Amino acid sequence: MKRFLSLLVVAILAGIFTLGAYKMFLEPEAIIVKESEAKPNLTPVNYTLANTNASVSGIDFTIAAEKTVNAVVHVKQYGISRTPRNLMEFFRNGGAQERRIQGAGSGVIITEDGYIVTNNHVIDGATDLEITLNNNKSYKAKVVGTAPQSDIALIKIDAEEKLSYIPFGDSNSAKIGEWVLAVGNPFNLTSTVTAGIISAKSRDLDESDDKIQSFIQTDAAINPGNSGGALVNVRGELIGINTAITSQTGSYVGYAFAVPSNNAKKIIDDIIEFGGVQRGILGIQGGTINPKVMEEYDISVSQGVFVASVADDSGAKKAGLLEGDVIKEIDGLPINKFSDLTGYVNSKRPKDVINVKVLRKRKEITLPVTLSKYEIQKYNIDDVGVEVRNPPKGYLDNFKLDHGVVISKALSSRMKRYNLEGLIISEIDGKKVRDVLEVKEIIERKYKDEDITISLVDRSGQKREFVFQ
Repeated sequence: MKRFLSLLVVAILAGIFTLGAYKMFLEPEAIIVKESEAKPNLTPVNYTLANTNASVSGIDFTIAAEKTVNAVVHVKQYGISRTPRNLMEFFRNGGAQERRIQGAGSGVIITEDGYIVTNNHVIDGATDLEITLNNNKSYKAKVVGTAPQSDIALIKIDAEEKLSYIPFGDSNSAKIGEWVLAVGNPFNLTSTVTAGIISAKSRDLDESDDKIQSFIQTDAAINPGNSGGALVNVRGELIGINTAITSQTGSYVGYAFAVPSNNAKKIIDDIIEFGGVQRGILGIQGGTINPKVMEEYDISVSQGVFVASVADDSGAKKAGLLEGDVIKEIDGLPINKFSDLTGYVNSKRPKDVINVKVLRKRKEITLPVTLSKYEIQKYNIDDVGVEVRNPPKGYLDNFKLDHGVVISKALSSRMKRYNLEGLIISEIDGKKVRDVLEVKEIIERKYKDEDITISLVDRSGQKREFVFQ
């Protein structure tokens, strides 16, 4: 009997110990420490997020959502498609029949009088734009200006009342790991808010193209229809314009991308002030540091931008940058890869001065560089059959014009008959052109086989319009 009682006591104690261990390791929240028993140095730490007043244990997104949801709009665009839907349509009609098409996206109100920023691809090719506010009021919108290379467009509505808008934040100050909200209209579901963090910065999705890419990457859910919507911090400040997802299915798979707000704001200010984007350039060719470059040039650092060459007459050349330099910082901002450099420089204008810290022969020096204006010297309008260039200084005065590009060469035998060299193209499709870059952007966003209307100013100052099909 005593043996039985001893075994019973041992079994009970073992059960109590096992239950306690289970509670300790699998249910830690069940363990309560009385305030009087807690030691001062064991007080729980409230881990505060960078640049926010929210903590990991209790993040409140409601204030940011309330501040922003009424300032994000639904953008519907209507256009004409000439693309054949199938081979039968192509061969039967000798091409495609015109048909009206509709697309949708999002936009962000940035001023109380109705300026809205969105993606260029949301409004590209539109003949009509309809904006629907969160209160279901609808307005017609007009395009103020576009920047196709950065996928930014500025549009405007005329509303009867002052509109809610989202103030710009500083995207350079945004931190990896910081909480953000994506606000938009995915799949035509209006006023949708999703939460996530900043996963990375300065993302370039394709370094081989000529598009300006230095995206903020986020894991906040962004789907078709979110394009042009807002990426905001927990204070409700605009830090990005949602623009792209990378997915085999076309839907969100865990990461998406936004144009940084500093870049978008600079583009918008340029459009309003100058009528087009003013791009400042450093004047170098180079790339991100890699092991091959480190070995070949005896470079001691593994991050930065290697300067392979410096353009003549550029700001970099005049400031003293040399082939073989490694750019480490600009205005105190670390430059670890090429997209860090392009992202920052593209938030600046020509004639802005930036301080560039370079590593040269294992010594760091800082050089003030005045940015040059990005220009392309010539462009072929193949469907018209002419080459155009920026006019020499004072040349437009002979035509009493303050804008336009000069026809430098006729490319087709038909156009050579008309002696067009030296004449001015002042408008394309009713839009004023100020330089070759604007001509390139207008032509390259047109549909294939779409008519081109050219406004030509001859030597007597007479303006004529020609339609090329």
